[in-house]
Amino acid sequence: MLGPGLPASLEEVVGQLRQKLPRSADLVVRTLHRGQLGVFYISSLIDQDRLQRSVLAPLQRLGGRAATPQALLDIVPLGSVQVTRALADLIDGLLSGWVCLVLDSQKQAVLVQVDATPQAAEPQREYAVVGQQAAFTEDFNTNVALVRKMLPDSSLCNEALSVGTRSKTRLSLLYVRDIASEQNVNSIRQRITDLEIDSVTNISVLSHLIDDNSLSVFAQMMLTERPDLVTYALMEGKIAVLLDGSSLACLAPCTIWDFMKTSEDYNMRWNLALFVRGLRVFAMLSSTLITALYVAALTYHYQVIPINLLDSLIESRLRVPFPPLYEALLLEVIIELLREAGARLPTKVGQTMGIVGGIVIGEAAVQAGFTSNILIMLVALGALASFTAPNYIFGMVIRLLRFPMILLAGWLGMLGVMFGTAFLMLHLLRMTSLGHPYLWPLYPLRWKNWREALLRIRMPAYAHRSSYGRPEDTQRFSAVHAREQHDIDE
Repeated sequence: MLGPGLPASLEEVVGQLRQKLPRSADLVVRTLHRGQLGVFYISSLIDQDRLQRSVLAPLQRLGGRAATPQALLDIVPLGSVQVTRALADLIDGLLSGWVCLVLDSQKQAVLVQVDATPQAAEPQREYAVVGQQAAFTEDFNTNVALVRKMLPDSSLCNEALSVGTRSKTRLSLLYVRDIASEQNVNSIRQRITDLEIDSVTNISVLSHLIDDNSLSVFAQMMLTERPDLVTYALMEGKIAVLLDGSSLACLAPCTIWDFMKTSEDYNMRWNLALFVRGLRVFAMLSSTLITALYVAALTYHYQVIPINLLDSLIESRLRVPFPPLYEALLLEVIIELLREAGARLPTKVGQTMGIVGGIVIGEAAVQAGFTSNILIMLVALGALASFTAPNYIFGMVIRLLRFPMILLAGWLGMLGVMFGTAFLMLHLLRMTSLGHPYLWPLYPLRWKNWREALLRIRMPAYAHRSSYGRPEDTQRFSAVHAREQHDIDE
């Protein structure tokens, strides 16, 4: 028997369960036979039909004759049945999707397996080559079950809230109580309960209503469709919000670097993941600046271009009637039109239209003298680089930032690009997520946290959690014990 035994009184068992599993909205406690029999289960993890057919119906037929654990075992027509005297085993059973039957004054519990396998969807926006192929659905209980299956921890809290004075949309606040900062939990709970709106039917709308800066183009709360990312975020001290009818989860607090990470980063070898993450960051920076640098160089700073390349640029622009600024803006708008049209069409038609439309329009624009070959290549590279952003919304932000950068480059040249970059950095430095710096650990500067925020290093270096969000428990595992075990294995 592991841990303390079960109390004799059914009332004491209920009290200890609520103490061990606080703020668990899906914990169901029922009493039958005039309070002599307790039935406990977590509603999001069990099959309701099996529960009714194989457990509750036989118990109701038996009536008051179910006075001993053996009598309970005799009436339950299932193979997976256990008897335990330990409170820890009872809690583990609940978190694994078992129903617990406890008789008053018996100090024993009968565990019956009636767990359900949540029907996960396939990822549509965050596809991973290496890792789990599971995504949230639009069913609320399924989404909660997916997280509970991946994180069967008694410290995982599931608070039930509602939003919308008319819609009364169900909402779950998920966090690990001994890791997540209580201040962050109180902050996001207060923001949700203070909302005065008649209806909220989408998690994206909810994130816009409760973020720190609604005027910024940058999202301060991350939306994801992957349960594994949510589980990892919960273990980092973040808070997840699930909304009924939405296939996305909202995570907070977040930094800008969180939008550049994928679940694959932790499923690959650290050196491969480090290379891919660095390539991803470089691609997003290049996507933001590459067209603006072209406009600035051709408009004001052509002397920095090598002679051989300058000859090619002049030759390609001989028939172009527009200055580089208008030429670049025209191509960027065309690229965005193709992308938006492809996104709104059915999948196969959209892909075909994007490829064929890009080739046809690009070739026709060059033949008609509207643009140059080199600019088409640069704009296409910038668009391609923006698609390396793991988060769809963040990729749209990258593409949007190109337009003010191009305008500043056409107005002031390289000075305009520097001014735009400086303004962007100042904006990011002032931003927060649940009151925490958005550019952490760049600001405030935390050298020891750089490896966690920007880099992907070997696993022994992840012994301690990031200090971002002020987690209560800062240790993942013992690095000393890991080194000792490695020495023994050798």
